[in-house]
Amino acid sequence: MRTVVALLLILGTALSMPAAAQWMWRDANGKAVFSDRPPPADIPEKNIVQRPSGAARAVAPAPAAVAALAASATPAPPSGQDKELEQRRQQAEAAEAAKQKAAQEVQAKARAENCARARQNKASLDSGIRITRTTAQGEREFLDDAQRAAETRRTQDVIARDCARNAQLQ
Repeated sequence: MRTVVALLLILGTALSMPAAAQWMWRDANGKAVFSDRPPPADIPEKNIVQRPSGAARAVAPAPAAVAALAASATPAPPSGQDKELEQRRQQAEAAEAAKQKAAQEVQAKARAENCARARQNKASLDSGIRITRTTAQGEREFLDDAQRAAETRRTQDVIARDCARNAQLQ
């Protein structure tokens, strides 16, 4: 039993060694900062208290050197893999555009159906015939003048919204 505990203790210690790879530095206010990443570039070397073994802080190149490298670099001709990626991207964009167009067509068709139903409903309301509704209890009730006017306004709003939009799209 003691050997198992000893082995677990040794294993736990060995596994925790990567956690010891920590950076420690003092910030501008003098506070100690611990991290598994190197300190920011504005921290001077003298403020770095501890670094992981074999780790060196990456030094950012001077802006002039970066500009010179960028100016001297010529774009490499696209390889076969880049052409394939570009072709796949274009196919994906075309598929997305087709999907959007199909969705717009479905919406336009639904608006056209709503427009036709609203016009038919308005014609019924304008005809003057008595119109009934079924209540929640299953009873029929006739629309009075106020209800008919409210229904007419609602129908006109639907016509203005859906029929006008269909006319613009066509």
